[in-house]
Amino acid sequence: MTEIDQDAKAAANGRPFRVCFFFNAQRHQLLHGISTAVELARRPGFEVHVWSPSEAHIAYAQKAAERLGGAPIAWSSVGLAALRLLCRLTGASVPPKVLSLGLLARRLNSFDAIAVPERTSILLKRLGADAPLYVHLDHGAGDRAAGFDPRIRNFDVALMAGDKHLKRMAREGLIHAGRHAVVGYPKFEAADAVRDPDWRPFTDGRPTVLYNPHFSELGSWDAFGEPLLRAFAAQDRYNLIVAPHVRMLDGKAGRARWRAATAAYADRTNIHFDAGGDRCIDMTYTTLADVYVGDVSSQVYEFLRTPRPCVFLDAQGVDRRGDENYAHWRFGPVVRAPGLLIETIDHAVAGHWRYLEAQIRGFDDTFATGQTPASARAADAIADHVARRRAPAAKPAAARGLARAAAFAFASPRGTAPARAERP
Repeated sequence: MTEIDQDAKAAANGRPFRVCFFFNAQRHQLLHGISTAVELARRPGFEVHVWSPSEAHIAYAQKAAERLGGAPIAWSSVGLAALRLLCRLTGASVPPKVLSLGLLARRLNSFDAIAVPERTSILLKRLGADAPLYVHLDHGAGDRAAGFDPRIRNFDVALMAGDKHLKRMAREGLIHAGRHAVVGYPKFEAADAVRDPDWRPFTDGRPTVLYNPHFSELGSWDAFGEPLLRAFAAQDRYNLIVAPHVRMLDGKAGRARWRAATAAYADRTNIHFDAGGDRCIDMTYTTLADVYVGDVSSQVYEFLRTPRPCVFLDAQGVDRRGDENYAHWRFGPVVRAPGLLIETIDHAVAGHWRYLEAQIRGFDDTFATGQTPASARAADAIADHVARRRAPAAKPAAARGLARAAAFAFASPRGTAPARAERP
């Protein structure tokens, strides 16, 4: 038993610390928290729950936990029947976040801590669930401003992947002294456990390009999607995987737009489409691809776990000089004209050496590494903060003596002394 475990068990006074990992968004966020939940659940003195309004999320989380070696976790699909009906009508994977929070706030208030990989759930503090310690888990470690949301400062504890996030969050006032920790990237462990390392979409041996458009207004799909598909369909030197961020295809409307845009290329043997399946989130594509083509997704950093050629698509004409939100665009050439896609990919492959040092430095600054797995470091940080929060503050001996004297004075009849005073 570690020192943290001993302290936690002692502080619990016979009752385990109850920690809920609450997954209230799309499925990609599960892999950012499940390995930490498994680690924490294995520690004496902790009772770990995994909640989600989605039954499919819970099933996937259970599969991931089993692949990670298992742990005594209490699993709960907490979506009400009305919310499930709403999901069926819209095709969304989860109900509207705020609606779920409002319905679950009272139940969530019973936990000692709630760990979430998104920011909307901090609304729970204003919805009546103000008792738990709130832990912010990273979901992605990119450069986009949205990853440095001002709501992070409202969390009690923030866990970060590496020095890049630590420095920026400190500068922007999002973290507080003694209430944060750099732990590394627990998703690596979860993704390594769940994906099939032998699966391949192509067998012809040609280099494979991954196109990974983001769902936000900063994404490239609207401007570059069809020209990119047309360019790859007209050549036979590269294979192409098109795997957008899963939020781009969450809901009936998003999937309908996707089908309309890709229908003409569905029978191309050198193009593989993934409309939001598990391989879009478990690093299957970022692991097996030879070249990355994207825009603002943090998945580029997962791709650079093994440095390889990158190309970035600028659909907005960004002036990126000195803009840290586009720091990852230094890892490869940037394209502004769709007609130059294949030529730019050729250039990125042939000249990868020009970007290699920047890729290595960027990865090292983004992800802290070490002998201890990231999920164990994250579990350590949560255990430490939860135990410290419940542990009663020790009173100095003098203060204890004065308190006892005052208690005896008020308890004794006026003018008489207590029969026997306890030894301090």
